[in-house]
Amino acid sequence: MEQNTIAVIWDFDKTLIPGYMQDPLFEKYGVDSEQFWKEVNSLPEKYQKRGIRVGKDTIYLNHILTCVQQGIFKDLSNSILNNLGEQLEFYNGIPEIFDVLKKIVSEDSRYQEFSIHVEHYIVSTGLSEMIKGSKINKYIDGIWGCEFIEVPVRSNLDIRVDETSEKSIISQIGYMIDNTSKTRAIFEINKGVNKHPDRIDVNSKMEKKDRRVPFENMIYIADGPSDVPVFSVVKQYHGKTFAVYPKGNYKAFKQMENLIRDERIDMYAEADYSEGTTAYMWLTENVKNIADKIYNERMQEVYNSAGEVPSHDVYR
Repeated sequence: MEQNTIAVIWDFDKTLIPGYMQDPLFEKYGVDSEQFWKEVNSLPEKYQKRGIRVGKDTIYLNHILTCVQQGIFKDLSNSILNNLGEQLEFYNGIPEIFDVLKKIVSEDSRYQEFSIHVEHYIVSTGLSEMIKGSKINKYIDGIWGCEFIEVPVRSNLDIRVDETSEKSIISQIGYMIDNTSKTRAIFEINKGVNKHPDRIDVNSKMEKKDRRVPFENMIYIADGPSDVPVFSVVKQYHGKTFAVYPKGNYKAFKQMENLIRDERIDMYAEADYSEGTTAYMWLTENVKNIADKIYNERMQEVYNSAGEVPSHDVYR
């Protein structure tokens, strides 16, 4: 692997947008968002009483499907979710910062010599289809999020006539990611699974030199305590970690202080990525620092491979 990729990895809710991406869904169907999340938060205890353990981060997906079945989210499809993504409103400086971070590397002739470049990834417990429908999608190189199946693949064990509706309505969970399994996505980026899915598995044993994106070439940006598993992994392997909080939110600010104290993050700032803000300056500076590191390593390899220049004294 050339290891010339800088991976900037973003959480989504409260990192790129002020709230939760599902808000446009609730607005479309006239559902009280607070009531929905109150129901979701009560589900683990209710199912525990039935002797069933559920994932706290992902049970909301099941509740969405329950609402579809009850007609609350009538005929909800992936296409509708994609269209709802267009309504998402982002923090200041988004999506401009995505382009800025790519250009400060791609437009530098030194970095071009070794094809050093930036890739942006989203790793979220939210809905992939809504992210794909949002205005940032064209800047993103890969998305890890939760996905729904509309028409399940039928089993051949049943030879009866298929009476299953082919109507495009979400009916099953296809892929889910929680705050702990986000770390799997980080290792997939590290090993290059997303670029070579047929050749590389996340559990494949790989030497550090064979991994596509070394951890030290990563920057992870998120909004707080729920991202501690990923913060810990990235920092453990010498990547960079950055947290954001809403302007004026003292409680969130205190959480950032705790993350710094516990050495989970390298830096934090208000969630504003406009030019001149702390977030803008820290991200651009650290992308350039990583690019410089890669460039210097490649130049050293060139010097080492060249060996010593022959002297005329050799022939005397």
